[in-house]
Amino acid sequence: MAMKIDIKKGYPHHEVSSIIKSALIRDAHIAEYKKKKYGGICKRFEEEYNMNSAVFMDKWGSGKLDDRDDYFDWFAAKKGFDVWDRRLQILAGVNVLNER
Repeated sequence: MAMKIDIKKGYPHHEVSSIIKSALIRDAHIAEYKKKKYGGICKRFEEEYNMNSAVFMDKWGSGKLDDRDDYFDWFAAKKGFDVWDRRLQILAGVNVLNER
C-alpha cells in the first residue's frame, strides 16, 4: 500500500525523506524498549504464578482469577506489551521510498 505525503513550503524531498526515516527509526527503538520493558514485567509474573501470559489473559478474561493487585498489574503489562509489539511489527513493515 502506497501512502502520499504532502510537503508544504517546498522543502527538499531528500531532506524530508531523511527526517521521516530517522523518526521511524527512533520510534522503532522506543517500541523495542517498551516491548522489552513490558515483556520483563510479564516474565516476572509468569515465573511467580507459574503461568504464561496468554493463559493468564484467558483466565482473567473469563473471570477464573481473583481480584488481587498483581493480576491488574499483569493485565496492564500484557496489554502494554501487545500494544508495543504491534507498533514494532507495523514499523518493521514500513519503507520510505525516494521517488520523485
